[in-house]
Amino acid sequence: MKLECSFRSLAAVAVLAMSIALLTGCSGNQRGGAQLRGDSQTNAEKAGELNKQLGTEYLRKGNLALAKEKLERAERYNPRDAEVHSVLAVLYERLGIPKEVDEHYRTAIRLAPKDPQISNNYAVYLCRNGRPDEGVKRFLESAQNPLYRTPELAYTNAGVCLRAAKRFDEAARSYARALQIRPNNAEAVYQSADLEMERGDLMKSRDLIDKYLGTYDATPDLLLTAVRLTRAQGDRVAEDKFTRRLRVEFPNSQQFRSLNESDATKRNPG
Repeated sequence: MKLECSFRSLAAVAVLAMSIALLTGCSGNQRGGAQLRGDSQTNAEKAGELNKQLGTEYLRKGNLALAKEKLERAERYNPRDAEVHSVLAVLYERLGIPKEVDEHYRTAIRLAPKDPQISNNYAVYLCRNGRPDEGVKRFLESAQNPLYRTPELAYTNAGVCLRAAKRFDEAARSYARALQIRPNNAEAVYQSADLEMERGDLMKSRDLIDKYLGTYDATPDLLLTAVRLTRAQGDRVAEDKFTRRLRVEFPNSQQFRSLNESDATKRNPG
């Protein structure tokens, strides 16, 4: 689950909290036992949803203490909500408690085995923490899940994971698979071209970039890679062309700033 998902504002959530309290307080006086149990379950679910939303918002803002309080309360109300466990996993990763991260991701996957986003998020965590085999396995499961609408992203992520583990041939194949699915996947082209440049195959890297930029819109990463690549090739004309494009099309990008800073350092090494 992405923490940037849209939730109701905190003000609206506070109103909902008051409504839940009122419902809980008056139900015992007006309904029979069976109805009360049904209402209590409904109120618990609403309270769980409320606390999940609050906890996710606090997590997004970096308030880990309040996020922990709200999300753990949400889990108590709705222990079978896969999304709660997925967000708790993100929280515990930030808190540096890996055992809890694994436990909550695994619980989330058990509760929602067909949700590829949860599996994909767990894969990112695994790759970030030195477990590439498990991470790649999860990425491939997401890519092959018919409910996952962007399998090319899963293959690209798998390639990044494999590259970090120095498994370059496997990474290249994963990027190629992503581009078979979606040739205009700028991230896969960038990752693939950057990998080939690192491996010393400048011609292959250049071919990837030229083919993409000849058909699709540029990105700051691709243009910066093109500048560095053509500089390594000694192609001053192409280097100037890509530098100009980066300056004109993405003047406020971090990539353009880093290029300027790098060039300034070379001009004034002291």
